[in-house]
Amino acid sequence: MTELTKRALLTGLTAASLLTTAPAWAQGRNTIQQFVTPPKFSAQDQGRIDRAVAYLQSLGTGGGRFEQTDYKGRTTAGKWWLQRPGKIRFEYDAPYSLLVVSDGKTVNTWDPRLKAFNQYPLNATPLSLFLSKQIRLDQGVIVTEVTPTTDGFRLKARDRRRDVEGSILMTFIERGNALQLGEWTVTDQQGKGTRVRLVTFDRNTAVRPDLFVLKKPKGAN
Repeated sequence: MTELTKRALLTGLTAASLLTTAPAWAQGRNTIQQFVTPPKFSAQDQGRIDRAVAYLQSLGTGGGRFEQTDYKGRTTAGKWWLQRPGKIRFEYDAPYSLLVVSDGKTVNTWDPRLKAFNQYPLNATPLSLFLSKQIRLDQGVIVTEVTPTTDGFRLKARDRRRDVEGSILMTFIERGNALQLGEWTVTDQQGKGTRVRLVTFDRNTAVRPDLFVLKKPKGAN
């Protein structure tokens, strides 16, 4: 359970680099940085990137069900809620009953079985890729691959710093003339991937403000 919590949960949901292996998305270093040069995309692929950014930027409130599969093939599921910018909640089904909650500044996690409570700055997690007020895929985080699929396309992104490994593969699905984020797979610095599939996603639904508040419970480690 400890491995599931620390790797599958934090890798998958707090997701696009790793909280467990030095989160790269917003971590600074006192060394001279070398940067990956983004590929030159065709007009068609650049159009896909622009559509994905516009779609993510347009997200407001919503929620649904998710299913997560870790690198060993273990599957968990639960509910999730969104309120952009900044706020998201993942609530795992029993018996795990794990919680991951971003309040706009901090990502809080609670494992009731281990009585473990942890906090991480939102901008030090890959959740900021979806939750930031202004979404960019051409600066700190860059797209390295665009792959068409039968019902949409995939974008692979990574931290632009060369010494920061790991990536996220986002799958977008065409629904008529509309776009929808279907799933993402996070691959860590050891090449181990965790997949999060949005089983349902109901956009623009009302969400309660208290869903995005998670304080340290009494007796938590």
